[in-house]
Amino acid sequence: MTATSAGLLLHRRSGGAVEVLIGHMGGPFWARKDAHGWSIPKGLYTDEDPLAAAEREFAEELGTSAPPGPTVPLGSVRQSGGKTVTVFAREGDFDAAVITSNEFELEWPRGSGRMQRFPEIDRAGWFSLDEAAEKLVKAQSVFLDRLRVHLSGA
Repeated sequence: MTATSAGLLLHRRSGGAVEVLIGHMGGPFWARKDAHGWSIPKGLYTDEDPLAAAEREFAEELGTSAPPGPTVPLGSVRQSGGKTVTVFAREGDFDAAVITSNEFELEWPRGSGRMQRFPEIDRAGWFSLDEAAEKLVKAQSVFLDRLRVHLSGA
């Protein structure tokens, strides 16, 4: 069975430019990685409406519900690992400085037998579409292109 994930890409206008909210992935594998070490707040779901899953995951990964507002589907993409990610966009503001992410447990260092807890998202930030394209994992950058098309009215 293919894993499915849903996320919410929050965006705002700042000085005429569009910015998006993305999160840096937590844990030891991503600790020193900035380029392509960020993600749209998202997570796995099974028997759930994708938009409901995206909103739930936003709250779990950032610690607060997403602001309400009209939501635009940006479609799905299959990532290299086989997971299908569906993303929705919503205009709104959010204080990226105050996040409280849920955590996951991992044996670290590998082979040590010692389990440690890490936040799924260790920090979040607002970035221009061009900056976000440099930061997001490569498979998710297509959602920035789709958002750009939507906002242009095309």
